[in-house]
Amino acid sequence: MSNTPHLERVAIDLGDRSYNIFIGEQLLNTASTWADLPKASAALIVTNDTVGPIYAERLRAALAPLYKHVHTVALPDGESHKDWQTLNLIFDELLGKGADRKTVLFALGGGVVGDMTGFAAACYMRGVPFVQVPTTLLAQVDSSVGGKTAINHPIGKNMIGAFYQPQRVVCDLDTLQTLPQREMSAGLAEVIKYGPIADMQFLDWIDANLDALLARDPKALAHAVKRSCEIKAWVVGQDEREGGIRAILNFGHTFGHAIEAGLGFGEWLHGEAVGCGMVMASHLSQRLGLVDESFVSRFTALIARAGLPIVGPKLGADEYLHHMRVDKKAEAGEIKFVLIDKPGTAIVRGAPDALVAQVIDDCCEKKERRS
Repeated sequence: MSNTPHLERVAIDLGDRSYNIFIGEQLLNTASTWADLPKASAALIVTNDTVGPIYAERLRAALAPLYKHVHTVALPDGESHKDWQTLNLIFDELLGKGADRKTVLFALGGGVVGDMTGFAAACYMRGVPFVQVPTTLLAQVDSSVGGKTAINHPIGKNMIGAFYQPQRVVCDLDTLQTLPQREMSAGLAEVIKYGPIADMQFLDWIDANLDALLARDPKALAHAVKRSCEIKAWVVGQDEREGGIRAILNFGHTFGHAIEAGLGFGEWLHGEAVGCGMVMASHLSQRLGLVDESFVSRFTALIARAGLPIVGPKLGADEYLHHMRVDKKAEAGEIKFVLIDKPGTAIVRGAPDALVAQVIDDCCEKKERRS
């Protein structure tokens, strides 16, 4: 084991379901990272066939002194596998190994692994403890934090799931060094999101430090992950189950989820769809008189600089609207959008279908997504 590295902590305050996010380097193989977790005779590492060969053995070695048995299951990689069939691979492993209700699950991977492991933990024996060990930027700044767990249905994204909080989130920044550049850009979409909805100074910082983030500068990454987690912790602490303010975290997601469902899950990465969706949502905010053209132009330029698509796939307005009506935020068939009320503040509201269709047509005109 290495000496204890510098560690940042962000607390999620949810009463008896409170937990910490650990952020730092060399955390996977640092003994103190895993101290004070629930006691059990067995642990199960859930990973995928991309991340597993790189990091699973390191995590297994770190957990071996704490658990008599450390099992591993590797799922197929990708959003297209976020379904019942793949979820059952986790249950098959738990049941096959005789796992009891104290068995601790460790989600080692990106957002798909984290969502599926959390949902499996919520369901197995009506609830077993789990720990998030996110290895992508998107998962570290968003999906691993806050207890949303789910799988997809062919008709809608994340429509089958549960709110179920982890025991801890461990963001080892070293894992970001092995991310493909496309995944890095996808993660930046969820970092950028926090600026317009909550903290324009953070958006200014991202704008100034985007090249360093793309180059994986450790100090820049550490700040981006910590500030993102702080904002999400502040929101989740007020509204764990998305009855109110938590919905602002879905900025760009109504359009983005429609892109993912319309193209087929996995064709675009989630962060790519969210990045493009935020551009569309900012245009809708402008059409409703909430923000001016200069904000939309600046924001769109930042999304493009991050390596994200700014032009949506030409599915047609009717197809977009169809998928939006089965979005979780829709109420009695009315589509709800997260819009920028003024830079740094978001609201959730409806908009006329005709205006939304106009925005879709304008943001998906004739251009094809960059490869």
